[in-house]
Amino acid sequence: MRNIKDNAIVSLTFNFSLQIIDFVQQLKSQKDWDLASQLFRSGTSIGANVWEAQNAESSKDFIHKFKIAAKESDESEYWLELCKASKHLPTPEEQIFKDRASISKVLSKIIGTTKRNRNG
Repeated sequence: MRNIKDNAIVSLTFNFSLQIIDFVQQLKSQKDWDLASQLFRSGTSIGANVWEAQNAESSKDFIHKFKIAAKESDESEYWLELCKASKHLPTPEEQIFKDRASISKVLSKIIGTTKRNRNG
């Protein structure tokens, strides 16, 4: 098993997945299965794609996995904002929004740097 602490983005996304799992449990306790399922899939997919990218077959494959992770991050933001805005759903902690934003910035930076290195 790999040591997630050796790679910052792997560690960030793994820990974010744990935050998502905790928040999804709050949604499930209110029996909001559909939204819980959507958020679980998008929120944990970020880390899964970053994890998978560590064994990419090429830089193109690596970038593709990171782009998917970025899209899943955006989708997760949507579901979290929906929860925050709804009077019927639990409100996520502010830290989860900050962590997601940090992850998105790092993903964008990695994608950009990898593209430049590939083309340069």
